Amino acid sequence: MLYRLRYRLPILLIQYKLFTKGVVLNTISEKAMDNLMRFDNISQYNDFNNHQTLHPLVTVVDFSKAKPRQHYRMYFGFYIVFLKDVKCGDLVYGRHLYDYQEGTLVFMAPGQVAGIETDGSYFQPKGFGLAFHPDLIRGTALGKHISDYTFFLYESHEALHLAERERGIILDCFSKIEYELEHPIDKHSKTLIANNIELFLNYCMRFYDRQFITRDHVHKGMLERFESLLNDYFVSDKPQTLGLPSVGWCAEQVHLSPNYFGDLVKKETGRSAQEYIQAKLIDVAKEKIFDTNKTVSQIAYELGFKYPQHFARVFKQRVGRSPLEYRTTN
Repeated sequence: MLYRLRYRLPILLIQYKLFTKGVVLNTISEKAMDNLMRFDNISQYNDFNNHQTLHPLVTVVDFSKAKPRQHYRMYFGFYIVFLKDVKCGDLVYGRHLYDYQEGTLVFMAPGQVAGIETDGSYFQPKGFGLAFHPDLIRGTALGKHISDYTFFLYESHEALHLAERERGIILDCFSKIEYELEHPIDKHSKTLIANNIELFLNYCMRFYDRQFITRDHVHKGMLERFESLLNDYFVSDKPQTLGLPSVGWCAEQVHLSPNYFGDLVKKETGRSAQEYIQAKLIDVAKEKIFDTNKTVSQIAYELGFKYPQHFARVFKQRVGRSPLEYRTTN
C-alpha cells in the first residue's frame, strides 16, 4: 500500500496528532534521519529556495528562482502545496513517485516527509509553492475547519491534475496572497491572507470534484469492488478475527487513502463510506436474524461486534426496532 511518512525527529516512533485524528508513525532509521532535510518554519524554507521572507508564517515561492539542487528527503512542519510545472520525479512517498505531471497540485500537512535520496545529480525545480504555518490560521474561520480539506491526507497517486483554465485560477489565488505579503503587515493582514488561502483551498475542492468525474477511468469499478469486498468480508471469518470492517481497511484493499476513498464514495453515492458499510452491515444482519437457531448475541459476534448490546443499539438506530422485535414482526 502507498503511504505517507509522518513523524517528528529525533523520536523514532510516536503518535502525531494530524488535524483532529491520531496516526501512528513509521519507524525511522538513523540513516534516514541523517539524510533528512528538515524545515520547521517558513524562513528556513525560504532560505533554501533563495526566496525573501515577507511574512514569518506564510510564503509563496517561485521555484524557478531557486538554485539547482540535488534530490533530498524533506520534512515539513507546516502546510505546503506544490504547483509542479515540470515532471522531474523529485517527489515521492514511501517507495513510490508522486503521480504528477505539468500543472499538478500536491498537498502536504504538517509532519509529512517527501522526496528521494540524492543520486548526486542536480535539477532545476520549476513551479510554485504555497506554504503556511498552522499558527497563521489559529483563531480564523479557516483554522476551525482546516480538517475539511481532506486532500491534505491523500496519498501519492491521488494528486490534483489541473486543466489549463484551473491552473490560471490557482496562479491568480497565489498572486492575491503574494500581494498581501508584499503589503506592510497590519491588523487586516492575517484575515485577508487566511481568507485568500481559504478561497484557494475551496477552488481545490471544486477541482477535485471535477477530477472524480473526469478521471473516472482510474477508479472504474471501484464501487463494485467495494460492494464485493463487503460481501466477501461477511461470509468469511474476518468479522470474528478483525471485527467490523473499517473504512481504512476497505481503502487499503482498493489501494486508496482512507480520505480519498471516502470522498470518492461520497461523490458517487451521496453517503459516506462509513454509512455505506453500516447499510451493508444492517442488510446482512437482517438476513441472519431470520435464522431462529441463532441468538441475537451469536449474530452480533458473527458480524464482528464485541458486545451484543452495541449491535442491538446500532440495529435499532438504523431499523427503528430491536433485533428481537424485527425477528418477531417480520
